[in-house]
This record gives sequence, structure tokens and C-alpha cells, in this order.
Amino acid sequence: MDLDRAVEALRKGKIVGLPTDTVYGLAADPFQQDALEAIFDLKRRPHTKPLPILVASTDQAMEMAIFTDLARSLADTHWPGALTLIVSILDSNPEWIGHSQKRTIGLRCPDHSATLNLLELSGPLAVTSANLNGQPAVLDDREAQSLFGDAVSVYIQGSSFGGVPSTILDLTEPEPSVLRQGPVCVS
Repeated sequence: MDLDRAVEALRKGKIVGLPTDTVYGLAADPFQQDALEAIFDLKRRPHTKPLPILVASTDQAMEMAIFTDLARSLADTHWPGALTLIVSILDSNPEWIGHSQKRTIGLRCPDHSATLNLLELSGPLAVTSANLNGQPAVLDDREAQSLFGDAVSVYIQGSSFGGVPSTILDLTEPEPSVLRQGPVCVS
């Protein structure tokens, strides 16, 4: 099964392709620094843009970050879904996860059954859209495979039905601010 092969690849520090509710993504174990470096290199993504983390639940997210009442309320309302919350990272996480200077992290629980099943098995994953930096994201495993070939160890079959990147909401300042408007509108 794709999920078992994906979990095995992730544990070995490999990159896995996966569908989400927004766009098709590339995933790696965030606790393996070499795996994160491999995604940055593959995408030609600047290291100044931290990778967001997908989680299976709010409980899984709270193992990585500090959740205020507002963060918890937004997660309860919009997760699973296309809302990425920028929150303060717990000090127990390695410095290469999230924004190393600000000590923040972007977390999201996707609304896609295959990916949620994977996250239940693997734990949190660093994920970014399957594209070269600055190019449009692909929407399914076939497009991703034609772009990245064998550089990605496992492609979980499926399509991303949203096609629009998630809304990013920064909760680390005194007033929440939308850093990228996506499908979720937060007032």
C-alpha cells in the first residue's frame, strides 16, 4: 500500500508526494534536517522561507507549538481545512523547524483523507507545494511525478481538489494578520 511505503520512506529521510485539499505537496520528516534540506534543494526554494507543518489533529499540533485560546478556536473552527496558523514553536523542537530567528511555525491540518491517514501513521510532516520555486503548483501525483521523477521516493496517488494554497494567518503578533489569502476567510 502507498501509505506503508510512504511511512517507510519518510523514516529513511526521503521525500514523499501527497495530495492535500489545496495543492499536491512534497513532504519530509521535519525532525530530520537532511530531509528538509532535500526538499529545499529539490524545489530550489530559498532557505529563508520556512516549511509549514501538516498535522493530523489539533492535539498533534499542540505537541509542536503553543496554542493560545484564539489559535485553538480557529483550529477547532477551520481544521481540517485550508488555514495555516503561524504560532510560537515549543522550545523542545530543533532549531531548523519553522522560523529559526522568530521561533514560529506554520501548522495546518489538511482536509484530505489520504493525507490525514498518512499523518496519523507518520506524525507531523514538513510539506510544501509540488513545484519549482515560483512556478504554479501541480494538482496530482502524475503531474508531480513528471516534474520530479525519482527524486521523490513515493507518490501517494490522488488529486488535490482545491487548487489554491491555504490562507496563512499569523497569530504571533498582538493583532492577527493574514499573510496570504486563500480559501478560508477569517474576520
